[in-house]
Amino acid sequence: MTPADVSDALVRAVRDAVAQGEIDVVVPDEVLVFSRGHGVFESPVALRLGIDPRAVAERVGGTVSGPGFVRVVVSAGDVVDAILGDPEYGVAKVPEQQWDEWPRTFENPGFSVRYAYARASWVGRWAEELQLDRGPLDEARPEELELVGVLGDVPGRARQAERERDARPLMFCLERLAGAYHDVHERCPAIGPGTAHAGRVALAEAVRVVLGNGLNMIGETPRERI
Repeated sequence: MTPADVSDALVRAVRDAVAQGEIDVVVPDEVLVFSRGHGVFESPVALRLGIDPRAVAERVGGTVSGPGFVRVVVSAGDVVDAILGDPEYGVAKVPEQQWDEWPRTFENPGFSVRYAYARASWVGRWAEELQLDRGPLDEARPEELELVGVLGDVPGRARQAERERDARPLMFCLERLAGAYHDVHERCPAIGPGTAHAGRVALAEAVRVVLGNGLNMIGETPRERI
């Protein structure tokens, strides 16, 4: 389930509550959804509409958190599967803006993001050569869960960048995503000596999709080799 899926489910829940006569509001076409960690999504839909959040949460199998946010929790594997099933994951109309590529150090976000995309692409090429299929992400380690949390945050930041006509919210999120993936790539290798992890291959592909879309949004063609 992606943030867009959560948004759609919340809209349907509001529409159902209106139809049942529980609330009387104008049903929005979409609602804001934010990632709060691996597989945890929250929306201020009830606060924005001035309604009881329980009327929405109960219809989507969620809970109420904080000052009235509707919280929906899905597994890390479901987030990865949803990204792999949506080539346009997170795409929004973001103003073009780019980082400098040099110096080529991890401290430079321009290099870090581009290199993370290249690393994720490398995993895909090796998996293809080894005829290793993608598989479910089971028993994810903390580093991988952190990475999934950032993946879930990208669509919201892309829409924020679109609303504010400023690419920086998306770019900061892509920087976080790249940093999280470098940690996973080095500490939780998908392919290496004695290592072949189908779930991590799937996670690398999800990173490739999201970083590729992010780079395209800010006006850059992703490169598989640097």
